[in-house]
Amino acid sequence: MVNAHRINRGQMLKLKTTTGSGFFFVEANEPEDGVRKLLAMVRERIPARFGLDFVRDVQVLCPMNRGGLGARALNTELQQALNPPGELRVERFGWTYCPGDKVMQVANNYEREVFNGDLGVIMGMDLDEGELTVSFDGRPVIYGFGELDELVLAYATTIHKAQGSEYPAVVIPLTTQHYAMLARNLLYTGVTRGKKLVVLVGQRRALAIAIRNQGARRRWSKLREWLAPGDASFLATIAARS
Repeated sequence: MVNAHRINRGQMLKLKTTTGSGFFFVEANEPEDGVRKLLAMVRERIPARFGLDFVRDVQVLCPMNRGGLGARALNTELQQALNPPGELRVERFGWTYCPGDKVMQVANNYEREVFNGDLGVIMGMDLDEGELTVSFDGRPVIYGFGELDELVLAYATTIHKAQGSEYPAVVIPLTTQHYAMLARNLLYTGVTRGKKLVVLVGQRRALAIAIRNQGARRRWSKLREWLAPGDASFLATIAARS
């Protein structure tokens, strides 16, 4: 993907969409507008134009968990838009789980053979037995309601959680409210998770910040102040090896 290479080189992206392009930028300067446009992309525009299933094929990837365009808030918004909770539901550990919900395993469970980052869909729920069944690639796995701390909603997840995975389509919200996590390597990781389609929704300024920021952090920022004058050679040796 041309734009992925441009990100890697620290160059601004070509945002003008061309015929056959698998990359789109949807401008949204306010968080509320960003949420509205993101929901429309996932629920309507991508399925209609590309024939992709909004649960199985489209993954929202966020720079961070917090904020109105963070993974946690967007999971609630996407659940309401794509699979509104009905009477058959269970509420545990801050989440509402319903049949049809997309979920992610967040802890390695060798007994069940499901691992951190695995995606599944809730296929059934038995309130009398206090358990639900999740399908992971067609394999049913049963969870007691007291074990649901191993699952989170996964309509949206963080880019960090998606490392090593690929999806037919990814939608990435990008706004200055994500400032602490706007970095070139994170953006590159998110963009390269999409096999067929990548859509960025947000602010051009946030995109420019992410591309400029190499993500390198100065280490030992106060070490020179803490060291005695005679330790300068020690500090130089550490720096040379870093």
